[in-house]
Amino acid sequence: MIGPSSRRGLPTRRCPTPVAGDQLELPLTAVTCPDANREMTALLRTRGSIREAGRAFRARNMGSVRTEAEHSSPSSIAQDSENARYSGTDGLRRATARGSVIYGLFNVGLAVLGLLKGFLVAAFLTPVDYGIWGLLAVSLGTLLWLAQLGFDDKYIQQDDSNQRHAFQVALTLNCILAAIFVMVMLASLPLFALAYGTWEVVAPGALLTLAVPAAALQMPQWFYFRKMDFVKQRVLQSYDPLVSIAVTLILAIAGLGYWSLVIGTVAGGVAAAGAAIRAAPYPMRFRWEPGALRSYVSFSWPLLVHSSSGVGVAQISVLAAQNALGTAAVGAIALGSTISQYTARVDELVSTPLYSAVCAAKDRGTVMFEAFSKSNRLALLWGVPCGVGIALFTPELVRYWLGERWEFAVPVIQAFGLGGALNQICFNWSVFFRARGETRPMAVAGVAMFIAVMAIAIPLLFLEGVEGYAAGMIAATAVMVAVRVFYLSRIFPRFQIWSHTLRAVAPTIPGLLAVLALRGLSEGVGTSLGGAIAQVLLFGALVALATFISERALIREIVSYLRGGSPSPLRTSPS
Repeated sequence: MIGPSSRRGLPTRRCPTPVAGDQLELPLTAVTCPDANREMTALLRTRGSIREAGRAFRARNMGSVRTEAEHSSPSSIAQDSENARYSGTDGLRRATARGSVIYGLFNVGLAVLGLLKGFLVAAFLTPVDYGIWGLLAVSLGTLLWLAQLGFDDKYIQQDDSNQRHAFQVALTLNCILAAIFVMVMLASLPLFALAYGTWEVVAPGALLTLAVPAAALQMPQWFYFRKMDFVKQRVLQSYDPLVSIAVTLILAIAGLGYWSLVIGTVAGGVAAAGAAIRAAPYPMRFRWEPGALRSYVSFSWPLLVHSSSGVGVAQISVLAAQNALGTAAVGAIALGSTISQYTARVDELVSTPLYSAVCAAKDRGTVMFEAFSKSNRLALLWGVPCGVGIALFTPELVRYWLGERWEFAVPVIQAFGLGGALNQICFNWSVFFRARGETRPMAVAGVAMFIAVMAIAIPLLFLEGVEGYAAGMIAATAVMVAVRVFYLSRIFPRFQIWSHTLRAVAPTIPGLLAVLALRGLSEGVGTSLGGAIAQVLLFGALVALATFISERALIREIVSYLRGGSPSPLRTSPS
């Protein structure tokens, strides 16, 4: 039938089968002009959607006309930004630098709050309570981490011509994976209780499984990361830690013990899921596409092996500590691990936004090497002084805040701090291999770490207690670093590990020597709270000064990217 006139006065034909209720009208020239007809036929075959074909035709011949469905979506720019990438080396640098700053503005504050959360909650919990949380965090928390499986990385890599379909397919696969892991976690709870010798983990563990579907429904965050809208992504991510910290502290002060950590974790995940659903750029619908599962699994299975190795390390370590030394020893290991994670904060700030840029530059070896070298130097410039500082000032931290009940954990926290600093060497290597689609080296590294822990750390735990375990973990971390260096040397032949590491470690040396000299000259300085604070300030000031002197060129370069103009977007065709 002949429809009403278009806005250019051309008679139109109404589509006899509108899609999803759309009143889609095409100019009559689209069915009478042979060239236009062939173009529309080709679009219909490739897109598989009359709506997509009509939009593409109007954008080329009559200007972009948005449909009512697009205007009603949370993000009306979703289709315009489907395959946007930043062009040119400087554009990628600026995009990454700006993304790192955005991550920094959010993460520094959130990391400080997270660190305070660990210390504040520890002040209201007994070591046994914290040990119960450690059992839950290792048993179920690691399974929750395993459930991520790298599907987000694959979604960021893909360049599907229909991003609405790609989004919904990824959502479907992610939710299926979450449902599987919920069942696995619930079935595992009695086994964990039997293995750890305490049934206290069952009830809070069952509640903690609610964090899995909550995490799956946060998938819209991937969309904003893919198009390098880091502000939107970080705002959505911030709901989880902010709500979790607030709820946990309130309940801990109220005397709920480890339940405060469990409820706070679930509350944060649910809040973040709600925010993500509201900001979803496309309808949150399930869509199954043949071949999609195979594509995601082929990319992700080595990451699963790597993650499974980490889960095995954590599970066996906690099980051995629980059976050999008791729940308090598990609490010491959990607290040391929590504090040492602070050494990786800057690497997270840099490497996370770096992944999108590296995916766009994966075929340019020189740019890849420059990105790796400078980003890892930045991570080491934070991670090394942070790890050394933890080792230096843990006795004062325990004396003036945590209390005497944590005195036995001092060597463990110190060793984990040094191990965290060592772990920053080439820590972001996986970013570059994932961008290249080469995920098998991560599987090899995970298996190597697992073997090293089983051969070194676990025997030392039985022989020397938690101190021996911490020392063994440092040795196992050295094995992991060696594997990273081996694989990196294959894609970056010019990589010199010793000069790279020493250059980043050097700024920490003046602060370390000054504090040790001060303690040697005046033993009483470290016994007062004022003296301990003075040492921390002296260490931080000297490290900052030495960093500025030795790395001022790198600092100026980063600042220049931030001051430069906005990178120009480039629309690329799917690969």
